[in-house]
Amino acid sequence: EMSEMSERSKQNVAHGLAWSYYVGYLKIVLPRLKQSMEEFSRTNPNLPACRKTWKLHILVPLSCDIYDDLEKADSNIQYVTELTEIILARGGIKKRVYKHSLYAITDEENQLWHCAVEYATPLQTLFAMSQEECAAFSREERLEQAKLFYRTLEEILKGSKECADAYRLIAYEEPEEAETHFLSREILWHLRQEHLEEIAVLERSHAHSPSTALDSAELNLQISTSDLPQPLRTDGF
Repeated sequence: EMSEMSERSKQNVAHGLAWSYYVGYLKIVLPRLKQSMEEFSRTNPNLPACRKTWKLHILVPLSCDIYDDLEKADSNIQYVTELTEIILARGGIKKRVYKHSLYAITDEENQLWHCAVEYATPLQTLFAMSQEECAAFSREERLEQAKLFYRTLEEILKGSKECADAYRLIAYEEPEEAETHFLSREILWHLRQEHLEEIAVLERSHAHSPSTALDSAELNLQISTSDLPQPLRTDGF
């Protein structure tokens, strides 16, 4: 009876998708991502290296509308190359390949920011279900399921030691009126935050180093973020 009630209210859809995404994909690739980024950095020393951005940036559009080609979603996002492949035997498949794409994001000053980024692909399932009459899945239910998917995935990853500091979830609601570079601005906000986090770590390291004579006030980085796009608040989900 409880199972039937859960099926009718569709409470288990997003929860199951989040766990499947974690167990069947993220738990496999995220612990190996740093090594792939390090290998890429060694072979491409010309590209700037900010270790705090050496993560898989996972896009979570609450509309569940996913582009197969990120370059078509936003012209300020350009494909660069593939990172080192992860090859494993999985579920009877010999040499199953997992790989991530590296992109260059162009900011307002035409500077390039490099990162590994991709959509949370289970959202495609939620979108497809809302298009299938037999699934009886309304747009409103899809939005609630997308929020539940995000909250569940966030909690799972927070409790995962293997995946710690190897990902960043970027959840967002697209504006009602189309904005040409909305997605790149969303990603750039997170990349800048990660960059500031790395600077803060370096500053603390220098501040505690006996060899430095810099005053803590001099190490303080004063950057205004008033002109940066704001992240999606998820505390109300």
